[in-house]
Amino acid sequence: MEPGSPLPVKLISGVLYSDRTLCELAFEHLENKYGAIDYKSKIWDFSLTDYYNPEMGTPIYRQFISFYELVDPVRLPRIKIDCNEIEDQLRVENLRKVNLDPGYMDYDKFILASAKYNAQKVYLDLGIYADVTLYYSGGRFTPSPFCFPDFKSNRYEEAFLHIRAKYKGRLRKMIKRAQDSS
Repeated sequence: MEPGSPLPVKLISGVLYSDRTLCELAFEHLENKYGAIDYKSKIWDFSLTDYYNPEMGTPIYRQFISFYELVDPVRLPRIKIDCNEIEDQLRVENLRKVNLDPGYMDYDKFILASAKYNAQKVYLDLGIYADVTLYYSGGRFTPSPFCFPDFKSNRYEEAFLHIRAKYKGRLRKMIKRAQDSS
């Protein structure tokens, strides 16, 4: 079988923040780089771990955003590097108040980009790994055995189902437009 090109994917960013103003500024930076945000999830308390508390302070909140334009999945490492640079620009007294976790969704999974090695992660490029966080099957998302505890709780499933529906609709439009122009 000959290798083919991957379908475009839905760019998503998980956002942890302790300062809402800086979070909104991060959204502006992301829109300048990746185009319009087409979805903002509800906001959850992020309290299942205290890992980020020393740097970010408390309380910490979690939100997910997705972007209208679909992207080539090969771009994920560069997007993660860009997000790290945005975090650095928004530091207060050299401490992060916003943590951006970019990833993407296709029909079958949600992948997070990570700069940290672990056994289940696959190296991509630029020091960045792909971490398969959720699998889609049978109308729902199943967490990977290695994913973070907040993902294992399934508290975000409604948001991810909504993002997946947006992805499917956008991809259908792109495919139809390509077929109509050929």
